[in-house]
Amino acid sequence: MKLYDRIFKPRQYTLPNGKVVEEKFTRLPLILLILLICTVISVNVTGFNFTVLASNGSKFFDILRDMFPPKTDYLPKIWQPLWDTIKMSILGSFVGAVLAIPFAVLAASNIVTNPVVLFVVRLFLSLVRTLPTLVCALIATYIFGLGTMAGTCAIAVFTFAYIGKQLFEIIETVDMGPFEAMEALGATRVRAFITAVFPQVLPTYLSVSLFCLEGNVRYASILGYVGAGGLGLIMNGKIGWREYSSVGMILIVLFVTVVIIEWFSHAVRKRLT
Repeated sequence: MKLYDRIFKPRQYTLPNGKVVEEKFTRLPLILLILLICTVISVNVTGFNFTVLASNGSKFFDILRDMFPPKTDYLPKIWQPLWDTIKMSILGSFVGAVLAIPFAVLAASNIVTNPVVLFVVRLFLSLVRTLPTLVCALIATYIFGLGTMAGTCAIAVFTFAYIGKQLFEIIETVDMGPFEAMEALGATRVRAFITAVFPQVLPTYLSVSLFCLEGNVRYASILGYVGAGGLGLIMNGKIGWREYSSVGMILIVLFVTVVIIEWFSHAVRKRLT
């Protein structure tokens, strides 16, 4: 930055009191140059071809045009997969959110003082977070077979890792005065946490859980691509058979469902905060 300021000298202004102040030259040209260099490097490394994008990009709009008008006759066959998707999302979110609580407590440095326990639990949460949801669903299909059980497990693992990370960071920011007072009165650390700490983090915990549920509804619709049931399973089949009007109907139903769940979640989170 010093070299940049030497090349593009700052503009000087003299204030009424005689003091001279400097306005540095905008960094926008430098930022654009860095972005251009990074774009050229990424295009060369990945083999991205703008010619192919320009020639085949119109096919996306061809597919989009084939989706409308949607095939309304297919709507009755969507309800059961949609219900499976919602069940996977709700159950997986609930199980993951509940399991995250004890691990978040063990990962909070203001509750647990043992550095070995903190390291092991935080490492475990980090490892679980690195697993993509689709990979978890694929592994679950080999264990539990095809169906919603695999999707529920994958969503529960994702929710557990996400909320566990968020929750232990929230716990570390709470006021520890009531917790220490409970311990001084002879309460166990578990009792002190439930009485003094958990009420402080409960609104944020519920808000994060509901936010996670919103995303899980969308994720659950994709898990069917690896055989985990739900809307993704029938969507994959219809795309394979090029029945885009049926795909359009599935997407409309999914869109309406996500909007309703997001509206409900937003209303609840607004009351919590």
